[in-house]
Amino acid sequence: MKHTISALVANRTGVLADMAEAFKKCNLNIQSISCGETQTPAVSRMVICLEAPDEAMSEITASVAAMDFVIQVDDLARKEFVDRELVLIKVQRGGAALSQLMQILEVFRASVVGMGETSITVELSGDSERVEGLITMLEPFGILSMARTGKIALKRGDE
Repeated sequence: MKHTISALVANRTGVLADMAEAFKKCNLNIQSISCGETQTPAVSRMVICLEAPDEAMSEITASVAAMDFVIQVDDLARKEFVDRELVLIKVQRGGAALSQLMQILEVFRASVVGMGETSITVELSGDSERVEGLITMLEPFGILSMARTGKIALKRGDE
């Protein structure tokens, strides 16, 4: 089952490495990890995405919660949450295909953030399905390079 872990952690050196080590000890592969300061500079939110059985998630959640730098940890898999991912994609641009490429970007509401003589760089923010959809549509044009942030997430509502 897919899981999205949200953890509030102390914003200090070594936290990311220690967190990754905990997942390694449980033999769990992290699919994406994002970390950044919250509204409180001393606290960061870490969002970790992985696929794992529920039993393994109980073990890792307990292990993470026991770490001295962890303020709060939550497995969002069984909760309502909103998530986003950012992708930058540099794609080949051909003369005749440029209008078709621009139509695809318009449908996905992707932004052009750079243009060269032979390439165009686009930006898209959205859920993982939307990001994957754009990538699939741009593959026939020739993706030259790509960078993805990984998922960031927050619980929905007042919780």
